Amino acid sequence: MILDPVTTGLIGMAGVFLLLFLGMPIAFALMLAGFAGIAHLTSIGAALPVASRTIYEVAAYYPYTVIPLFILMGGFAGSSGMTRELYRTFDHWLRRFPGGLGIATIGACAGFSAVSGSSVATAAAMGTVALPEMQRFGYDPGFAGGAIAAGGTLGFLIPPSIGFVVYGMLTEQSIGKLLIAGIVPGLLLSLAFIGIIVILVKLKPGLAPTNPQPVSWKRKFRSLLSVWEPLSIFFIVMGGIYLGFFTPTEAGAVGATLLLLEALLKRHLNRRNLLEGLTEALRTSVMVLFLVAGANVFSYFLALSTIPMEVAAWASDLSVSRFAVLAIVVLIYLFLGCFLDAISMMVLTMPVMFPIVLTLGFDPIWFGVIAVLMMEAGLITPPMGLNIFTVAGVAKDIRIEQIFMGVAPFLLAIFAVLFVITVFPALVLCLPNMMLR
Repeated sequence: MILDPVTTGLIGMAGVFLLLFLGMPIAFALMLAGFAGIAHLTSIGAALPVASRTIYEVAAYYPYTVIPLFILMGGFAGSSGMTRELYRTFDHWLRRFPGGLGIATIGACAGFSAVSGSSVATAAAMGTVALPEMQRFGYDPGFAGGAIAAGGTLGFLIPPSIGFVVYGMLTEQSIGKLLIAGIVPGLLLSLAFIGIIVILVKLKPGLAPTNPQPVSWKRKFRSLLSVWEPLSIFFIVMGGIYLGFFTPTEAGAVGATLLLLEALLKRHLNRRNLLEGLTEALRTSVMVLFLVAGANVFSYFLALSTIPMEVAAWASDLSVSRFAVLAIVVLIYLFLGCFLDAISMMVLTMPVMFPIVLTLGFDPIWFGVIAVLMMEAGLITPPMGLNIFTVAGVAKDIRIEQIFMGVAPFLLAIFAVLFVITVFPALVLCLPNMMLR
């Protein structure tokens, strides 16, 4: 029985969710459903080359080498002791403020995110450094864990960011422009997280007792010496991309090399740390490349089914504002974030969502920031918030439900930034539009 293309596409999409429910990894679920759909709509002889060629092209495409390089940057940054030094600096300057250690945690997360492309790595690194200090001074366990989990999401937005790399791979947008576009929203979100901490502590001072131990001005200014390292590497990497000196891949190589040299000079890098960093880079890169390959096969199938075009045409014909459609897209991402990890969610939805965005006239670079913000929300929403489980793994004595409760207010900050950049898209596009190439 030959079904019409749209019906075949709907069955294929249902098949993906069935395979996910049965426990199949999302990359293989997408690839299997896409292959079966292409074979049904054309022939198995046409489907076989699509699958094999897609896997090869994704693995052989040079710009994708930026993924392991960005991951290595985070690994080498952690090995060099940069996380602890950043936290100490922010702690010295902010400890006397209400929620000072929480603010210091967000600041250190933002600083570490500037040299790491992974939100999980950021949350894990800061959890080992900041959590013991906050517990030592009597911070509420849920509040402390929530601040670290929320701060860790900045690793997905502040460049270098794996989220923007994956979005660029899926939508064929400039990865360099996407990375630069994340700078201003990343700073806004950091400030919004700090605002949430201040408001919560003002309303309930018992969440975060003030640290009474004073720090001399000499120690404060001396601690600033540790900030120049991540800042200089960030400006070299991102400035090189912005000014056209580096491609994103070259920038990742420069950043990873500088951080490796720093870790070696400080004698903090040993055989164990090096192997762990290389293994993590390999594991994450292979996972992402298989996800993208599966998404490309499934996208080819959806194109044959005409579903993306039909949905985009339907959305453009609705007698509502395009921002109402955008709100629906955001709600869909919020729902999916409860069940899927960030990259899987992006890979699964972008073949359908991206044509809708283009049809409605939204800028694809701007929407990339919106998508990454929603991926961030997915990292801290129950029951599958990956950052929550990361912090819980570090904090053995804090219950996971406490962290979920503690992180909930920080979702408001994500939606506040989402609203601001929707009303003022120039905040996202001003830097990318001024890039030299």
